[in-house]
Parts: sequence; C-alpha cells; structure tokens
Amino acid sequence: QILYLKPPWTLANLLKCYKKHWMAVFGYIVPRSLLSTIECLYKHLCTGKTVDSSTAGVLLQESKKLLHAFSSRSDYNGVLPQAYAEVSKLHQTLTEDLSEDIMVLSENAVCEKMEAMAPNLQNCEEKTVPPCFHAAQENRHQEIWSVLEGVWNTMNLYSIEIFQKLDPNAVTVTAKSSFEEAFLGLQKLLAAVNGIREGISR
Repeated sequence: QILYLKPPWTLANLLKCYKKHWMAVFGYIVPRSLLSTIECLYKHLCTGKTVDSSTAGVLLQESKKLLHAFSSRSDYNGVLPQAYAEVSKLHQTLTEDLSEDIMVLSENAVCEKMEAMAPNLQNCEEKTVPPCFHAAQENRHQEIWSVLEGVWNTMNLYSIEIFQKLDPNAVTVTAKSSFEEAFLGLQKLLAAVNGIREGISR
C-alpha cells in the first residue's frame, strides 16, 4: 500500500524499494542481515558494471538466498518457486561451465608437465594422453555434481513445505541454516572430488 516508486518496476526500482522500506517492512519478514544481499545485487546489476563469471556465480547464489528467505512467508501464487528453480538452473549451468574451464586448465597443466618430464621421447604417441580418459573424468564430475544439486533442491523444496505446515515462524532460521550447511558441504565435496581427479591425473 505504500509506494516509494510506482509500477511497473525495473530491477533497479525494485531493489531501491527494498532498500527504502527494508527496516520498516521487509526486515520483519526475512532476516535483516539480508540487506547486504540487496546492496550486493544493486551494486553489480544496476550500476552499469561488467559482471564476470565468478561474480555472476556469487550474484546467483545471493539471489537464491533472498528467494529462499521470502519462501517462508508465501509462494506468491507459485511465482517464487518458479523463479527459484530458474535461478538454480542458471547457477548449476554456470557452475558446470566453470568446472569444465578448471578441468581444461588442469589437464593442460598435466600435459605440459608430462611433456617436460619426457623431453627425449620422439614418439608423439607415447606423450599423448588418451582423450577418452579426460572425457570420462569430466562426465563423471558433472554427473556427481548434477545429482547432488538435484537431490538438494528437491529436499529443500519439500522441507520448506513441511516447515510451513508445522510452524511458519520457524522456517526462516531452520531452513536458512540447513541450506547454508548443505551448500558448504557440497562445496567441500566438490573440492574433494577435484583433488581426487588431480591425484589420479598425476
């Protein structure tokens, strides 16, 4: 009912409304600490700055946090779950692309080390790493990550619905905490898988 900026809203206008009414309105719905998320999104998306891949990953993750927090209040006629699913899909795609880039760089480094260790070998076939070996590793890595993220997204959505039925006021703290813990766990697992892959390559 209180309009700082009249609709239709652009993303910049929406984030300005969030900041303007954060303490008086939105801070009573979601954790007030999420104001930093609003400021982060505005800084990178509404000031004409160029966003690189790593920053895009951060912005998508921050967007997921914000949508997840508001899901404790309502699903907003199904709009919020749809938005969350789209942002999650973008984040997964970006993560897979970044993982592929890292793997390519790592594979190039391994090949260079192998060539440096065998300078006297004249036969090119002896220095060539079978491409199917790297392809199998890459596909396995993507498969593991995709399955884990799919499982978590499904569990998260069901958890939100369950907590909403039991106690709407408990969703924000409980779901937020478990989401962060699960995300950190997946990050550690990803690092471990990368370490195993590099060890095998060496």
